Amino acid sequence: KEKRQILEHLFQEGVICVKKDARACRHNEQQLEAIPNLHVMMVLRSLCSKAFVTETFNWQWYYYYLTNEGIEYLREYLALPADVIPATLKKSTASAVVPSGRPERSEKGKSAHGGEFKPNFEKKDGYRS
Repeated sequence: KEKRQILEHLFQEGVICVKKDARACRHNEQQLEAIPNLHVMMVLRSLCSKAFVTETFNWQWYYYYLTNEGIEYLREYLALPADVIPATLKKSTASAVVPSGRPERSEKGKSAHGGEFKPNFEKKDGYRS
C-alpha cells in the first residue's frame, strides 16, 4: 500500500525530494506524510538501482527524477493509460516573456542611459609610452 502511494506520487509529479534522515517519522511531502521517510528512501533506492530514476544528492537531500524507462515501468505497474504523463513532461501554456524593468538598448555599444563613454587608449605621452 505504501509503495503504491509513493509510486503514484512519483509518477504524478515526475520528481521527488527526500531528506537524508532515516530516523524521520514522516516524509516531508504533504501527500506522503503518513509514510516513514525510511520507506520512501528504500523504494526510491530500489528504483535507482534498476535505472528507473536518476539520483542527485545535494545538501543532505536526495532528488529523484523519472527516466523514460521508469515512466514505462510505472505505467505498467500502476495500470495507467498511455496518455497520462508526469507533470514534468507537460508543456506549460504560459510562455510569455516577463519584462525585466530595464529599458531596451537601442544600438550596440551604447548604454540605455545615453552616455557616450569612449576612452582614448592611443595616447603616446602618458603611462607606458
